[in-house]
Amino acid sequence: MEGDYKCIYDFCAETLDGRTVSLSEFKGKVILIVNVAIIIISHCTSFPCQYPRLNALMETFGHLNFTVLAFCCNQFGLQSPEVNHETLNVLKYVRPGGGFVPKFPILGRIEVNGLNEEPLFVYLKESLPFVNPVIGDIKKFYWSPIKVNDIRWNFEKFLVAADGVPFRSYRDLFLFMSLMAEGKKLFKWRDLWVWIDRSLLPQGRGLNSLCPG
Repeated sequence: MEGDYKCIYDFCAETLDGRTVSLSEFKGKVILIVNVAIIIISHCTSFPCQYPRLNALMETFGHLNFTVLAFCCNQFGLQSPEVNHETLNVLKYVRPGGGFVPKFPILGRIEVNGLNEEPLFVYLKESLPFVNPVIGDIKKFYWSPIKVNDIRWNFEKFLVAADGVPFRSYRDLFLFMSLMAEGKKLFKWRDLWVWIDRSLLPQGRGLNSLCPG
């Protein structure tokens, strides 16, 4: 990968209104980065509810220096064809609809795979490699070349620690739905140690020693 990237703070992103922001603006926060689609076809019943659940994460953990960062992407089944300035209205009036307003930043549309993939997502995938031999239905993939470490569909997630370093990826719905179902029990899970900046960990002690079992 080109560039000497040490954390996500080295990257910039485009907002829905066309401004360029540095991810260093989120320094010190735990970040859940998600590739999202806006217009989800009706039979994909699991996906529209992702938006309320992301809002629920913000309501539950936002006061703990946590945020979601959502990046629109149209590479999976062409399910996000809107232009950036339409995104919030589509969410509010179409899907999920019902006046929905996100409580987290939604950033401009990007590509997460292929020749024009966003450098941030190159970095995330290389930092947290996930080799999946099951490619899926390539007729619904709109990028080239297809690689084993590619993101496979909408709403895959990357958890980034408070020091800006990728911590873990979640490449399916199961764990995310479990997080929501468990609610505040999240604070008992091993992953919660990501809330602690790695610089504060006692020297020579890793996550496993602090959170056994």
